[in-house]
Amino acid sequence: MRLTLVLFNVFMLKLKVKKREILGKKVKKLRKRGILPGVLYGPKIKNIPLEIGLREFNNVYKEAGESSLISLQIEEKEFPVLIHDVRRDPLTGTFLHVDFYQPILTEEVEATVPLVFEGEAPAVKELGGTLVREIQEIEVKALPQNLPHEIKVNIEKLKTFDDEILIKDLELPEKVKIDREPNEIVAVVTPPEKVEEELEKPIEEKVEEVKEAEEKEEKKGEEKEEEKSKSKTAPPAGEASPPAGGASPN
Repeated sequence: MRLTLVLFNVFMLKLKVKKREILGKKVKKLRKRGILPGVLYGPKIKNIPLEIGLREFNNVYKEAGESSLISLQIEEKEFPVLIHDVRRDPLTGTFLHVDFYQPILTEEVEATVPLVFEGEAPAVKELGGTLVREIQEIEVKALPQNLPHEIKVNIEKLKTFDDEILIKDLELPEKVKIDREPNEIVAVVTPPEKVEEELEKPIEEKVEEVKEAEEKEEKKGEEKEEEKSKSKTAPPAGEASPPAGGASPN
């Protein structure tokens, strides 16, 4: 077992940290200097407050995420740990604090692993559909050293709108378990909405309505013109019409 752990440590990402003496609200001073406060804990060790270079932590976090063991180097000791929890500034996204957890390597742990969708779905490329990722990360259970950094999902099997990728279709590394319904949908492609038809229909109806309104207005205008012309030629009420030939009455 010892030889296995030594070999495993060779391939782990390494992160050098220091024990932290500044505690409480005073850690704001550390952040201003580009130092991230953190803590190491686990079932078989006492809590150790730490300070970590923010730039170095960013680089390791991008590679390891929260599901890959890394080697935490404190002075001359090395601890295989998981980045268990991180806290960020809600506005800037900058890391504010990090928890490192040292698991028992002979006991299974749970971790959240991102799903990475690869390839191009024919139903998107050829049929104009939209890829819907129903699940983008998933909890897995395994020994700490067997935890995957990510799980890849090939979406090229989505050839029609009836095709689905389910939990049971995921290709998991050996000795990694998922406790979810096998038929739960991971990804599908939905057909394109008939936006043009829906938009054209009311436009056509409105055009017809406008035409009808214009025709009605034209008819009303014509009727008014006729009424005006009649009123100009007709004699006032109580007066006789002039006789034919233009002779005036006596």
